[in-house]
Order: sequence, then C-alpha cells, then structure tokens
Amino acid sequence: MNDRDRKDTRHPMDSPETAPETEAERAARKRKESENQDHSLEETFPASDPVSPFVPAKAPKDDD
Repeated sequence: MNDRDRKDTRHPMDSPETAPETEAERAARKRKESENQDHSLEETFPASDPVSPFVPAKAPKDDD
C-alpha cells in the first residue's frame, strides 16, 4: 500500500499496480480513510458549536 490517496493522480515514475486490491488491503484503506475523517472532524469541532451571543452588562456604579 502506498502513502497516496486514491484521488491523487499517478506520477509517471510510479509503478503500475499489477494485482487488484485484496480484502485485507481494502479494509486497511477504509480504516485509514475513516481515521482521517474522524481526525478532521475533531480538528473542526469547536467551529461547529454555535456562537454565544451573550454580552456582559456594565457593572452598576456605586453612588456612595
């Protein structure tokens, strides 16, 4: 298995794949894709929280 995603274009110096993907290779690829997606979701999680519109009020002045 290589370090490229399936969507990456082939480089002319890459050797062509000679055998189809095995079930074990497919499972490993799917697991890696899922881990990448989970990691990406964790990295963007705070951005998915709604913005709090709370603005604190000014403290009242003491007239003493």
